[in-house]
Amino acid sequence: MQPHQWDWGINQWVEYLKDKDTPVLPRTRAILAALQAEGEEARERMSALDLVNIVYADPYLALKILRRAEERRSRQLGHDTTTPLAAILQTGYDELQAIVAASPAFDDVLPGCNTCEFRSVLAAAIARAWANCRSDISPDEVSMAALLVEIGELLLWHFAPEMTDKETQVREWNERYWALMQRPSEIEFTFRQLTMALAQAWELPGLIVILIKGTDTPRANIARLAADAAKLITMDLELPAVLSLLQEVHKVVPGATLVELAEPLPLPDEIRAELLKAIESGDSNQGASNA
Repeated sequence: MQPHQWDWGINQWVEYLKDKDTPVLPRTRAILAALQAEGEEARERMSALDLVNIVYADPYLALKILRRAEERRSRQLGHDTTTPLAAILQTGYDELQAIVAASPAFDDVLPGCNTCEFRSVLAAAIARAWANCRSDISPDEVSMAALLVEIGELLLWHFAPEMTDKETQVREWNERYWALMQRPSEIEFTFRQLTMALAQAWELPGLIVILIKGTDTPRANIARLAADAAKLITMDLELPAVLSLLQEVHKVVPGATLVELAEPLPLPDEIRAELLKAIESGDSNQGASNA
């Protein structure tokens, strides 16, 4: 990273990042290489859903195949590519292998980058579960958006690691200790604003851009709240914060109970037990007040 880049605004970062070739995760490269080594037999064993599961575990690959599918999609189809399955069907097994093989090697990254990658994958799983609770017409669209919500930060981890490491520490401090002292930020935009700007620069499908934005519709709110939940889980978990978030989700998915909404969250046993007790107590209090 060059010294002058510390002074860049969001438009300069978008111009710099939008054409960068990102790596895929090492485990993705290993899985695809193993399948390639097994030859035709392994290829015949793999279903499209098997390949989709590989994509869901790698936000970089999800972005790559989504962009590739959109580039090659016939405009006569009349609809965008908005799910990993649709993207896989557009690209195919051979091209998926080619995309992964041609991706840059994955350099050593700071721990914060690994955390952000984990958050993205976790957010996708949570979003799919919550969308299913709402009987969403296409939970995979919501899940795809949640998988890509952090892509702006993920790219900065690779191409401006020093700045991103410093900025994430500042923002985490401010989220945890806002009542004590706010630390000044050195960049003028949020990571999610960068994600939105990049999504528009890449001309991703309009529906995916709306869902990544995370407002205006119940589906978009699910994607945003799933990303928030994943971030909360990777920080210092506190019961009031988890309960408050679940109550926000319940407004968007009123047909599900708080217990059902908590189920896809990978909480420690002690936190889950406390959460269920708090939910039960809240339900009892609500019932008493209604009586």
